[in-house]
Amino acid sequence: MKEIRLDSPLNGQLIELKDVKDPAFASGAMGKGAAVKDPDGKVYSPVDGTVTVLFGTKHAIGIHAEDGADILIHVGIDTVNLGGKYFDAKIAQGDTVKKGQLLLEFDPEGIKSAGYDKITVALGDKEITTVTAEPAEEAAPEADAAAASAEPEEDYSDLPKEERVAKLIWKYVGGHDNVRSAEHCATRLRLIINDKSKLDAKAIENIDGVKGQFFAAAQYQIILGTGFVDKVYDAFVAGTGLAGASNNKAEAYAQMSMAQKISRTLGDVFVPIIPVLVATGLFMGLRGACLSLGVQFSDNVLRMSQILTDTAFAFLPALVCWSTTKRFGGTPVIGIVLGLMLVAPQLPNAYAIAAGEAQPIMMDIFGLSVPVVGYQGSVLPALVLGIFAAKLQKWLKTFIPDVIDLIVTPFLTLFISMILGLLIVGPIMHWIELAVFGAIQTFLALPYGVGGFIVGGIHQVIVVFGVHHVFNALEVQLLATTGVDPFNAIITGAIIAQGGAAAAVAVRTKNKKKRALYVSSIVPAFLGITEPVIFGINLRLMKPFLYALVGGACAGGIAGFLHLAGTGMGITVLPGTLLYLDHLPQYILVNVVGFAVAFALTFTLFNPEKEDEA
Repeated sequence: MKEIRLDSPLNGQLIELKDVKDPAFASGAMGKGAAVKDPDGKVYSPVDGTVTVLFGTKHAIGIHAEDGADILIHVGIDTVNLGGKYFDAKIAQGDTVKKGQLLLEFDPEGIKSAGYDKITVALGDKEITTVTAEPAEEAAPEADAAAASAEPEEDYSDLPKEERVAKLIWKYVGGHDNVRSAEHCATRLRLIINDKSKLDAKAIENIDGVKGQFFAAAQYQIILGTGFVDKVYDAFVAGTGLAGASNNKAEAYAQMSMAQKISRTLGDVFVPIIPVLVATGLFMGLRGACLSLGVQFSDNVLRMSQILTDTAFAFLPALVCWSTTKRFGGTPVIGIVLGLMLVAPQLPNAYAIAAGEAQPIMMDIFGLSVPVVGYQGSVLPALVLGIFAAKLQKWLKTFIPDVIDLIVTPFLTLFISMILGLLIVGPIMHWIELAVFGAIQTFLALPYGVGGFIVGGIHQVIVVFGVHHVFNALEVQLLATTGVDPFNAIITGAIIAQGGAAAAVAVRTKNKKKRALYVSSIVPAFLGITEPVIFGINLRLMKPFLYALVGGACAGGIAGFLHLAGTGMGITVLPGTLLYLDHLPQYILVNVVGFAVAFALTFTLFNPEKEDEA
């Protein structure tokens, strides 16, 4: 067993074998090596040796190198069917050749016009452990990036792990001039890149400590894992002007699609609210579990528990309006006051109206009778009003003199926004809200769990496209209007399914280093974080991702069939257990089905030893 280094036999873009659209080559069954995309039509000998095979169709050449390795150069996919057309051999079988000698000329455009792929592969025999390839002197510069991924990391081996990873990321990301801004979330380093062509994504993915990388929401995101990402970020921005850079989100927004912008905006609004709703949900789950076990509460204790569980939803418009106003650049305290106006005690309570215990206040405006009510538990009126107030405040500041700005601007913002919110925006948005969320509730409640099956099957696809934050508004509204969140129960099955598929890949992987890396990516999935397993394992290998979608659909279908719903949102899988203390067996069943189906399909139908040659 040995390793050889093979010069590229022709000019073109060097790519990995796994990207070749032919299973025999891509799986490594015919040997290890590399492929050249968009070849220029001339094949040179990559070694000194003897031509052992020259097919009559001239599309493939075998060479026995002087060091004992057997090399196969295969031009195109299925080009044997051309019968030698478009090929001109410059050597014959049995000839001795020198490195760099012209072996074959072919017509790439002729091959393409005949309907065949002109990609060319160079393979070493299966007794060779690794074939690393670098382009010959005249090779296309695009190949440099692929070759760079084989560069050793020993230069930084004496540094702490986080510093070594940070320096290697800088090395392969294209240098300091190629990073516009940097930030990080719970698991990922997020970069805005100036020139993507300077990025060596494969080399970054091969760094020890990196669990995956991908572009999403206009950001280059490198998965590092909880805790470790903080250390790498600190080392990455040390000595640069990137620390605390405030333009990362703005740069990312500028490059997003409209759907991504809407989703990310909703995420920015609702994510700050989620911790409060999670805590409220935990209180509700704990109280429900106690009541189901027959625990009796005194009136005062029950009242105190209701304060814990009901306050956030009673004043939900204040939370939403505060977060929205802040997100759009207005004064947050103005948002809080506007939100409180929507639930002022002088207005008929929305819950009382729904129960038939109160009636709306009818006001005549230009001959129209407009119902004025409180908006307890509503989301859209507060969301739209917060946006309007922030924009109005910034517009007023453009012409109101600074000397009276402190008094006049808040007064006009509150007055105009209140009138608009209670008489126009509120009624219209509330009507739209009832229609939209009524339709969604009907869909989730479809018989036999059909709605849950569909949502569970597509949820992680939506996560991949980065528009899953749009569901935050849905979950908040479901909790506010019904007190429970069936959507949470459905997506927890989709999340654990991704972990199940990745676990099957890890079990079937013989390489200890890869298995350890896979396991470290799987653990966050049991805590409700799927990005490491999606982008580090399942999506890269594709089939496990698809099998996980099937597992998520099955789990979601069962959750829908059982009408399972959590008492809160924001946490799933193991932490989410706290939201289902009064329906724990059903919740465990949903998670077991999601994991088991994805694991069984992946373990049975996918062999990483054959299909993961990365």
